Amino acid sequence: MNLHCTASRRQLCKALAASLWPAAWPALAADSDWPTRPIKWVLPYLAGTGPDITARTLAEAVSPLLGQPVVIENRAGAGGNIGARMVAHAPADGYTWIYSAAPMAANMRMYANPGYDAVKDFRHIMRLTTSDILLIVHPSSGIHSVHDLVERARANPGKLDYASGGVGTPSHLGVELFLSAAGVQATHVPYKGASEMVNAVLGKQVFFAMPIFAVAFPHVQAGRLKALAIAGSQRNAALPDVPTLAEAGVPGVSLTSWGGISVPARTPDAIVSKIHAAFEQAIRQPAVRTVIEASGGGVSPSSPQDYAKGFTQEIALTEAMMKKAQLAPM
Repeated sequence: MNLHCTASRRQLCKALAASLWPAAWPALAADSDWPTRPIKWVLPYLAGTGPDITARTLAEAVSPLLGQPVVIENRAGAGGNIGARMVAHAPADGYTWIYSAAPMAANMRMYANPGYDAVKDFRHIMRLTTSDILLIVHPSSGIHSVHDLVERARANPGKLDYASGGVGTPSHLGVELFLSAAGVQATHVPYKGASEMVNAVLGKQVFFAMPIFAVAFPHVQAGRLKALAIAGSQRNAALPDVPTLAEAGVPGVSLTSWGGISVPARTPDAIVSKIHAAFEQAIRQPAVRTVIEASGGGVSPSSPQDYAKGFTQEIALTEAMMKKAQLAPM
């Protein structure tokens, strides 16, 4: 219906419009005023992990840009599924975010019933960072190279154990791909997150692991852990002497973890645009980049379209990796 309103009929038109679309006006007002109260950013990982440090750094930078506090809430467990389920079913009003990452996509294949759909239940706003995966052992292990680790595993089939940050995480799939490519076996011991996984290697509870770079890097620098290889396509500038797995004689394993921000699927366009604009500004601040890059991570902002595409690509990649490593959904 087209309403041609003259000055003399303006009041009548306003009344008619309000009667025709009574539910639309509150929503439009809410979008334009947003945010008017604190925002909760759910982190499906433990405190002190690489994603946690990144999220807290960004929350501090984004809060003044939006004019409201952004509060981090850690909801770890089930490979990130607990936090993801919580946000998938939260009101789509812009006040509940999730730090989304590669495991959210991988869980679509790693779990038979993760409790959410990583593609349909979220609006993926922006990739924020990327991180390499690092193969580590304890310095007292007597292992000095990838070749040493492979030979030790070959001499003790299934007896070496490795830690992961949970089923379906890059630290899990990465090792399974490594073992498959090297033709050896080891026993999987899942933990609740990257920090616990690294602590397990530090405490000699397990033999090796492949955590994200940021969590292991300080311990490698201090000599408490030994880095054997980078599970990526190129070396990391923070550890230039550490080879890639391909350079170390195990080709075909190239993994990079990534993380960003997502919201419930029905979140309005106006709110999504405001969130994206705020993070575009925050991620480029020198102080923010310094914190992220100091731990070996990379700043990698993206458009919503590219970030959403990353999820579908990661799901397909996970399916291919599981098939190669002969893993079945849990």
